[in-house]
Amino acid sequence: MTPGDPDPDDAERDRTDAESADETESVPPSTTDSSSDAQASLSLPVEARGDLKDPFGPIETDADILLSSVSGPLIAIGDVVTYHLLQAGRQPDVSLVDGRTKRSAVDEEIEQAVTEGVSLEVENPPGQITEDLVETLLTAMAADEPTTILVDGEEDLAALPAIVAAPDGASIVYGQPDEGMVHVRVDDEIRKQVRALLERFEGDGDAIWELLSDA
Repeated sequence: MTPGDPDPDDAERDRTDAESADETESVPPSTTDSSSDAQASLSLPVEARGDLKDPFGPIETDADILLSSVSGPLIAIGDVVTYHLLQAGRQPDVSLVDGRTKRSAVDEEIEQAVTEGVSLEVENPPGQITEDLVETLLTAMAADEPTTILVDGEEDLAALPAIVAAPDGASIVYGQPDEGMVHVRVDDEIRKQVRALLERFEGDGDAIWELLSDA
């Protein structure tokens, strides 16, 4: 073999390298399973919506009268409810607001009042209770200072996990459209009632129940 002639061994190596490259290209790229990143959530089923129309406690239109019967931690759900309590001189220990009332944006005065000093933010789609919402709620309930949670989405259903997680004697206040403020005094009976309702929700809520059981 003279200089410049192709080496048979080199040709064989080139063919082997090409085959290896083809095999590598034929293997699909590995994908990361994102299911582990998906958070647990519970969704309100259509057949359970009627149960939420009945208030879990007495309805009050006067914030001063309502506050006169509050003796434990106070958790407010909703912008308008929080605003009325603030106007009456009481900052709730925990407030959850989303900038809306009855599906419409709240007045600028209300928005500014209830979002001043926002401490935590969380995403929670309408009609759902997410793991993030419950975890953020529990963080706020354990805080030493009053905490406001700004919800990107909707906070309407937050009263349910709040009732389950709050201690006996706590007050959960949420709005009843066109009627007033519902005042729920937490005890074992109402907690059991709300748990039964939540068990009818749809979705994978194991992580949520674990959080609530540890509360």
